[in-house]
This record gives sequence, C-alpha cells and structure tokens, in this order.
Amino acid sequence: MRDPFKLTGPTCLSFSGGRTSAYMLWRVLQANTRENIARWLIVCFANTGLEAEETLQFVARCSYEWDVRIVWLEYLGEEGRMFRAFTDPRWAARDGEPFTALIRRRQFLPNPVSRFCTSELKIRTMHRYLRAFQAWPEWDQFIGIRADEQRRVAKIRARGTSTETPDETMCMPLADAGVSVQEVGAFWKSQPFDLELVTHNGRTLEGNCVYCFNKPPAQRLSIARAGRYSITWWVRAEDGSLIPGATGRGARFTKDGPSYAEIAQYAADQVDMFDHDQEALACFCGD
Repeated sequence: MRDPFKLTGPTCLSFSGGRTSAYMLWRVLQANTRENIARWLIVCFANTGLEAEETLQFVARCSYEWDVRIVWLEYLGEEGRMFRAFTDPRWAARDGEPFTALIRRRQFLPNPVSRFCTSELKIRTMHRYLRAFQAWPEWDQFIGIRADEQRRVAKIRARGTSTETPDETMCMPLADAGVSVQEVGAFWKSQPFDLELVTHNGRTLEGNCVYCFNKPPAQRLSIARAGRYSITWWVRAEDGSLIPGATGRGARFTKDGPSYAEIAQYAADQVDMFDHDQEALACFCGD
C-alpha cells in the first residue's frame, strides 16, 4: 500500500496552524527525504490577522523545531499586489489587516452562505502564490482532515479537485492513513512543545480566526468571557466603524443568532442563553 504521506510531485501543504495539520506536516517530513522535500514541498500558512497569538507562535515553533520552511501568506487585495509572502513571523499581521482589506474590497461582510473569507484569504491567496513563484501547471494539495471527520472526507473525495481550479488535486493523507483525533492528541502529549490553546472534546475553541462566525454563539461567548482576546474588530466590522462606508451600519456576519456587540454585552453581563452542544460549521480553514 502506498504511503499517503509520500510526495509524488509538486505539493502544497496547507498548514492551518492547528494540531492536526501540524501532525500531518510532521508525518510528511518523516516519510520523505530532504531532497524530495526541497524539490516538491511548499508549506503555506495563510494568516487572516485574526488568529490567536498562540497559533502564530505554534506555526513558528514547528518551523524552527522541525527545520522546515513555512511560507506565511497574507491577502492585500490591492491591484497588482494581491498578497504578500514572508517567512519571519514577526512580520505577521495581528490586528485583522488582511480581513479588513478583504471587506474593503468586497464592500460587504462574508456570511455562512457566502464564505468568501476562506476562499480569498486562504485558498486563492495560496493559489496566487503558487502560480507567481512556483509556476506549477498542476499540484497536490495536502489538507489536514482526519479519518473521523467523515462528512468532510466524503465531500472532498467526491469532488476530487479544488473548487477554485482543476489544477489542484485535493489530498487527505491523514484520512487515508486512518488517523483519528485520539492519535493526534497522543502525538502532541509526547512532544516537547504544543499549541498553547485549550482543547475541549477534540476542538480547539480559540483556533483559527478566534471569533469566526462559523463557530456557535456559545463558543464565541465563552471566548469573550475568558477575556483573552479582544472582540472589538468583529463588533466594529458589524457596526460600520471599521471601514466607514464599506458595509453600512448594522451589517451582520450571520443573521442567525446575536450580533458581536450583543455577544460582547452578554459576556460583560454574564448572560448565557445558547446551545453549548451546537456544532461549528465545517470550513476549509482547518482544525
């Protein structure tokens, strides 16, 4: 049986910044020679500017500890300059700048029906980088989806290629290898470093965009109550003060549930009226 972590040609590994995709990266590094890694592998982390600082530090630590080059990408949305690429984590946006640039360009907020934040900030930004600097006619895309994420696995396998281009073949080596969340968790318990974010029932609540609208209201409320991460950017995006004239006052990321201003107020007032068993919407963003 072929090792699913073995590189067979040009490959972009999408590192979401979470434990699962990091484990996938480690398995790829173990399964391939340094020569093949240098020849075939590009590891990309697309930063939205709204990640937890711990996520950024984890990406940097993986690069350092495993001696692997990780390309950090950020959306700019400017004509003739749609993205920037760098390898020094100190240059990373930390105040939502890429996401703000996207809203300014689109003039409305993404939502559960039109989740263009994922496609623009991550998928298309990676594609622009690969086409600009690698000139690959086609490539494999390694994404960190496990065998126990059956709905996501089935959907991607049925499609085969990216929704953005037929030149990109979607590959799920973790799913192909039968890797579960338990195996990922066991791996990180044995390592000298880890993502310094709390996991609850296999989910990293503050992972990826901390207050992502795909996360259930109860999860976002819990994060706001903890007070470790500011919710101000999300409130300003909805009340129109983030980019005056871009969206209009009262714009919403999702009509189902409370606004971000209401979540902030509920957190301050210690109000809790949400379903804590509600699942997050599946998203390419990752772990």
